[in-house]
Amino acid sequence: MPKKIAVLFVLSAMVMLSSSARAEEKPFQLAIVNPLQIVPESESVKGAGINLLYGSNENFSGIDIGLINHVKNRAIGLQWGAANVTEGDLSGIQLGFVNWTTGFMHGIQLGGLNFSQGESRGIEWGIMNYSKDYYGGFQGGFFNYAGEMHGIQFGVVNATKSLEGLQIGLANYNGNKKPMEFMVLVNWSF
Repeated sequence: MPKKIAVLFVLSAMVMLSSSARAEEKPFQLAIVNPLQIVPESESVKGAGINLLYGSNENFSGIDIGLINHVKNRAIGLQWGAANVTEGDLSGIQLGFVNWTTGFMHGIQLGGLNFSQGESRGIEWGIMNYSKDYYGGFQGGFFNYAGEMHGIQFGVVNATKSLEGLQIGLANYNGNKKPMEFMVLVNWSF
């Protein structure tokens, strides 16, 4: 019996040491409204998060579900809510009415209003898609804008300062004016 207790003690100590070594990443977040949440906003989560009204963390890897999901630095995985905000880089998927990324966005934004401020690659599909800087991939919606577009814009109104690709819509604006600055139905530049 003492050997079993000693083995349990050693195993418990190992688990506690390994979890304290990775104290910066918690496996689960439950938030009512920040700061009423299990993991403080200054710490990171690697696993799953449920944000009833509003939850915020430094970094998030995994599945983040709630009304308002906020990541202060880097998000990897899925953010699914009415509003998803990543103040840093996003590698993954944002599904919501409003999706906002201030760093690079590599992945998919599906929602009503999609915003990306850094270099972006992937798919934006929504009513309005706005990419402030470089965008490589596909934008589909009523209004699409990219500072520098490399790919396809498909919508009613498409606009870019510089196009390397194809625009399909009723109004297509290409700021580099090659071959045309404004075209109805189709515009291209390769």
